[in-house]
Amino acid sequence: MKKFLLLLVVNLCISLHNTPGIAQLVSRHPGNGLPATDALQRTLSMHAETGDIKSDKFVAIFYWNWHKGWDDTTQTVKNISQILIKHPEALKIYDHPAWGTLKPGRFFWGEPLFGYYQSADPWVLRKHAEMLSDAGIDVIFLDDTGEGHQYATKELFEEWEKALKQGVNPPKIAFMLEFTASKRSLHTIRKIYRQIYKPGRYKDLWFYWKGKPLVMAYPDNLTDSPEDREIREFFTFRPGQPDYVKGPQRNDQWAWLENYPLHGYVKKEDGRYEQAAVGIAQNASFESRGMCCAFNIPGTFGRSYSHKKGVDPRVDGYLRGYNFSEQWEAALEIDPEMVFVTGWNEYTVEMLLPQSIWTGWPFSFVDQFDWDRSRDIEPNNEWGDKGDVYYYQLIDYVRKFKGTLPTPKASSSKSIKIGSCNDWEGVAPHYKHYRGNTVHRNHRGYFNRIYINNTGRNDLVAAKVARDNRHLYFYVETAEKLTPKSDRNWMMLFIDADNNPFTGWNGYDYVINRITPGEKAIIEKNRNGWWSWEKVGDVPYAVKGNKLEIKVAKILMEMEGKPVKFQFKWSDNMQDEGNIMDFYLNGDTMPGGRFNYLYEE
Repeated sequence: MKKFLLLLVVNLCISLHNTPGIAQLVSRHPGNGLPATDALQRTLSMHAETGDIKSDKFVAIFYWNWHKGWDDTTQTVKNISQILIKHPEALKIYDHPAWGTLKPGRFFWGEPLFGYYQSADPWVLRKHAEMLSDAGIDVIFLDDTGEGHQYATKELFEEWEKALKQGVNPPKIAFMLEFTASKRSLHTIRKIYRQIYKPGRYKDLWFYWKGKPLVMAYPDNLTDSPEDREIREFFTFRPGQPDYVKGPQRNDQWAWLENYPLHGYVKKEDGRYEQAAVGIAQNASFESRGMCCAFNIPGTFGRSYSHKKGVDPRVDGYLRGYNFSEQWEAALEIDPEMVFVTGWNEYTVEMLLPQSIWTGWPFSFVDQFDWDRSRDIEPNNEWGDKGDVYYYQLIDYVRKFKGTLPTPKASSSKSIKIGSCNDWEGVAPHYKHYRGNTVHRNHRGYFNRIYINNTGRNDLVAAKVARDNRHLYFYVETAEKLTPKSDRNWMMLFIDADNNPFTGWNGYDYVINRITPGEKAIIEKNRNGWWSWEKVGDVPYAVKGNKLEIKVAKILMEMEGKPVKFQFKWSDNMQDEGNIMDFYLNGDTMPGGRFNYLYEE
């Protein structure tokens, strides 16, 4: 009996250790409740609107690690959207020279922000780990629904395991297999069990559901062999339902994409649901009776389409997310435990000939097509400063679904004597940032492309702010000794002094260290909202090893005598001045992307 109780306690401890709990949700929550405003001037929902974090809510996202890049350096990437902008007539001509010689072959609907990368590129994998962590994503599902979809699985697990050890809490990882109990699906479930789960590899990255590792697969054709019995007992199975219209055909299925209105999946005893799926767009149309069809057929439900509103008539309607918003609102009404989002980074699609089962003419692009008829959230490199609008729309709805953290409280006023770095004890908040993300990039992309980025320099890891009646004090810390202050764009501090995202350059009214500091640092004020600055004063600063302190008179930022409430961001080694998308690409930025820290007394 004692032995039984001991085993029960051990198994319970293991289950609790590996089951996502409130601590994991908090550490992986979207930007830890930080403010951000996108290029469409939409601000993220904050704690006052969303309420506290809900420990029983989860968000998954479809993720593709199949970008192989191919070794034929004589070929070039073919981008459907760019081809049709230059050659609209090519849409009706299979043999048009703009399509190139790889027909039928794989095309991109657009260029990802990080380029036409390979999925094994560790620099990209680290960026994804941080961005999805900031977005509050709990689990990614790897697409294993077809042949050759396991290209960079090992690299993904290894890079995210490394990120986990460096303080990032990336999403957990699960697999989606074929939408039927096929021979290939049976082969795949045995393969991932033997290679990953049975030997316990990457265990800190497994996603658990109802006490067991989760897999979206059919258990129906598992045999009575000892190994298959192990597999059946080891996983929580949630078979994927492929249809966009019919809804669940059995009460253990989950969805990956549906037309509006959505269904709830796995109805529980209390009448609520486990899961619902939302998408950016759907390759379906009224002509296809809502069934899956080629995306290049007229009338498909693109990004700009809403079943309630119709097609967004604006020229940039594809940026506004009518479809995504309508789907999320339906999911919020269902209020399941899990929302599954399609998707993050598929980006490519095969050109299929008309003799295939698809109905496009003279060829079919099925799952992706162009800027409007595509369903990736990962920011792209073709929409200018609007390339990340779907990323922040995702984050906003994740917050509405899961809640968010309140803004951390500032400690009482305190004067700081800069130069010794000894006066910061007890000053709060203590803002922390990811460590180890300034590694350089040198990796093959698709075909003849090679991506090199050596801008990682000072690894920003921590920051604080203090105040007294007349001054603000800023502290920032890097992982190693700071590089010389003579370096270009060295340790810049951006400040949104009026807490208004619609004034200044992307909300930033002031910048310090845009001009190389001498005996004092230079503070500049923004002019007219563009990347245009004018000097307003000199401010004391001090460098000691890996720490930088700056003292700023409030009067220089028109803050004297006013309640202290502002946003700020640190950036080192910006390359493309005036392009806010540079915050994703070069040097290091704290916090990432468009996020800011909000300091309020």
